Amino acid sequence: MRSKSWSASAIRSSRPRNGPPCIARGWPNSENRSPSWPSRSRQGISMQLGIFAKVFVRPTWEETLTAVAATGLRAVHFNMKCVYGDSLPDAIDPAVCYAIRARAEDLNLDLVSISGTFNMAHPDAAYREERLRRFKTLAEACPHLGVRIVSLCTGTRDPHDMWRAHPDNHTPEAWRDMRSTLDAALELAEEHDLTLVIETEVANVIDTPQKARRLLDEVGSARLKIIMDAANLFHAGQLARMHEVIDEAVDLLGPDIVLAHAKDLERDGEAGQSAAGTGLLDYDYYLRALDRAGFDGPLLLHSLTESQVPASVAFLREKLAAM
Repeated sequence: MRSKSWSASAIRSSRPRNGPPCIARGWPNSENRSPSWPSRSRQGISMQLGIFAKVFVRPTWEETLTAVAATGLRAVHFNMKCVYGDSLPDAIDPAVCYAIRARAEDLNLDLVSISGTFNMAHPDAAYREERLRRFKTLAEACPHLGVRIVSLCTGTRDPHDMWRAHPDNHTPEAWRDMRSTLDAALELAEEHDLTLVIETEVANVIDTPQKARRLLDEVGSARLKIIMDAANLFHAGQLARMHEVIDEAVDLLGPDIVLAHAKDLERDGEAGQSAAGTGLLDYDYYLRALDRAGFDGPLLLHSLTESQVPASVAFLREKLAAM
C-alpha cells in the first residue's frame, strides 16, 4: 500500500512492532495558553482536508468513492453504511474490504478512519453487548481495509438517540457503563492494532474537555486518542467565551488529537450541525489552535449536504492557505 501523505506527527510510522501508534508532540501545560504556545518550525499549515464518505449518498460504495474523489479531497472517513446500510453490520466480507481498499488507492484516496460509533452508555446492557459484538466484526475488518483509526461515541443515557443529552449522563452509573464498554472495545483495538478516537460532545457522557482528559488518564492506553471538533464544545452560555473554551480544550487534549472535524454551529447548548463556514465558529482561531498544538492530520468535513461541499471546501482551503 502506498504511503500516506498525512500524519507526520498525528500517528507516527516509527511505532514499536505490533505496538500502539506513537504520538510524540511537545505540548505546554495548562498554564501556558495561547499566545505563549510554542511556534512552529515549518511554514503554513499542513492539515489534510477530507470528508465523511456518507455525505455522498449513492447506490453503491464504488459510486460513493468516485463522488468523493471528484471533489479533489483526499482524506476519507469511511462508513460501512455506504456498503451494508449500517455502520456496524452483522457481517463484513473481507473480499469487499479489499475491493474498497483497492478502489480507494486507484482514486488516490486515503481511508484515514472509519465509523465505529454506537451508544457506549446506553442504559440497556443487552444493547451494549450486541453493539460490541458488531464492533468486533468491524475491528476484524479494519486490517483488510487498511484503516487503523476507528471513531467512537461515548454515548448517552437516552435510549433512542446517542447524540441527545440526558440528565443521567452525569451519574456514576453512566460513567461505569461507558468505561466498561470502552474497555472491551480497547481490547479489540489491541488485538487488531487499532486506535480508537472519541470527542467531547455536549450531549454525551464526555461533555467537557476535562472529562475527556480524565478518561484518557484513567484508561492510560495509547490506543485511545481524541477527535477535536470545536463545534461540539459549547454548553449553554459559553459561546461568548469561544476563544477561551477552544484554548482550554486544546490545552488539555492537544497531545492526543489525531483527527479534527470541520463543521459549524448556530447556537451553544447543543452540538453544531451546520456546514463549515456557515455558522458562528471562529475558524481562524480554531485552525490556529490546532496548528499550535502540533496537529497536522486529517481535517474532516461533515454535517453538510453534498450541495454544500464546494463552498465549505473553498472556505477551508482559503483559511488554511492564509495561515
